[in-house]
Amino acid sequence: MTTTKSIDSYRLTDMEEPTDEMLAQIMREAAEDARKANADATKRFFEEIEKAAATIR
Repeated sequence: MTTTKSIDSYRLTDMEEPTDEMLAQIMREAAEDARKANADATKRFFEEIEKAAATIR
């Protein structure tokens, strides 16, 4: 398993290619960030819809 230190020190701009383990970890973290951002945006969307509906009533 790749250590966190090696993942944290890797930059996509490095001249060397990431290992498969590093790339998998990067992709897992990106997917986790995307899921969180989506959940936050969905929550904000429905809060705004509820506010708009409340002003119409």
